[in-house]
Amino acid sequence: MSKNKKFSRTENNMLLAIIGDEETVTGFLLAGIGERNENSTNFLIVNSTTEKPQIEDFFKSLVSRKDIGIILISQHVAETIRETLDAYDEIIPTVLEIPSKNHPYSIEKDSVMQRALRQLYGQNIPEDLK
Repeated sequence: MSKNKKFSRTENNMLLAIIGDEETVTGFLLAGIGERNENSTNFLIVNSTTEKPQIEDFFKSLVSRKDIGIILISQHVAETIRETLDAYDEIIPTVLEIPSKNHPYSIEKDSVMQRALRQLYGQNIPEDLK
């Protein structure tokens, strides 16, 4: 493989986006998912001064972009905009709630997983999955 070859994104490649606390977002950025151009980024660091409308607006901007395939959102941030997430029902971009360093993941709070379990099991969701 030539050392001069570089990965270049085409219109068929989709990005991963991340919304979360500083540690979570930084970890994903260090793994190489970050993209910043003159108009936008694919990440949002949420802290104690970040307001709900700002998170909602950023989420809505991500789901309207054609270059985003998956949106990862820390579950404690997702709780802030739960109504917006519950109203979102598209397949792409796919929204996945993830744990963060100080906030463990809870399947009961994840509306996407609860919807998937209801489709899979109906009302007979096994106790160990609730």
